[in-house]
Amino acid sequence: MTGARAGVLVAAKPAGVTSFDVVATVRRALRVRRVGHAGTLDPDATGVLPILIGEATKLMPYLADQDKAYRVAVRFGVRTDTLDLSGRILETRPVGPLDRTTLQGIAGRFVGRIKQVPPMYSAVHHEGRRLYELAREGVEVEREPRDVVVHGIRVDDVGEASATLTIVCGKGTYVRVLAADLGEALGVGAAVERLERTRVGSFTLDDAVAWVDITGGTLETLWRRVLPPEAAIADWPVVDVDAAGARAFVHGQAVAAPSPGSVTFVRVHDRSGRLLGIGQRADDTRVRPVRILHVDDPGTRVLPA
Repeated sequence: MTGARAGVLVAAKPAGVTSFDVVATVRRALRVRRVGHAGTLDPDATGVLPILIGEATKLMPYLADQDKAYRVAVRFGVRTDTLDLSGRILETRPVGPLDRTTLQGIAGRFVGRIKQVPPMYSAVHHEGRRLYELAREGVEVEREPRDVVVHGIRVDDVGEASATLTIVCGKGTYVRVLAADLGEALGVGAAVERLERTRVGSFTLDDAVAWVDITGGTLETLWRRVLPPEAAIADWPVVDVDAAGARAFVHGQAVAAPSPGSVTFVRVHDRSGRLLGIGQRADDTRVRPVRILHVDDPGTRVLPA
């Protein structure tokens, strides 16, 4: 075991544990110190939670920026303080007949760039404290609406007073708020009954390691499930540099590279395939470093990115 080991472990988070619990468990299981996650899941939510390890933690903001997909069961006719059924019921209302066509039409109002008010039960900071800490004390504060992007909402199934939806959205979108807003648009209120994240970027449930394998697997068996750091940005264009280019890049210098086209960021590799870091287009012929990884050479002198 070396301090240079790094990568991404795609965890299948179970209900009843926090995202921080998953990070702490992986840290102990893999015997590493630098561990983080890309996108908090509510304690009751399940599904894809990418855990970044070692040098791969430098890729956290880039992975967190990628689109996410959710499968959510929504209960209509109920409002709660947490916007899901784990919370205190504030109001119930009768729900008339629901049909998929009507519900799909209303859901379409929430597709695109929309504004959301973060829920009180969230990890957003307010004057140095988390909103959920204030909410547990019975304190509610004003929150500024935030711009989020919802790429699509598909109504998969409709029951007597419930529906199952597939939602694809960008960073910072609260599915609980979407569900509650959909209920208000129907005039009956709504809360999340079940929430599962099915995808983060290119990582899906098929990539995810079961919780029992994380908590009960052997050290080396679990390390074999760790993907290389570049898996976090697998869909990005690749720039390969020679030995001289690699030395220049890790020392903070722009390197000659084919035009990456209209994209802003690329992943830069040396000729052996090692990921050196993230580059940004400087002009049509050069890429400059914005984030350096040195998982295979901890002694490399690296300028701050």
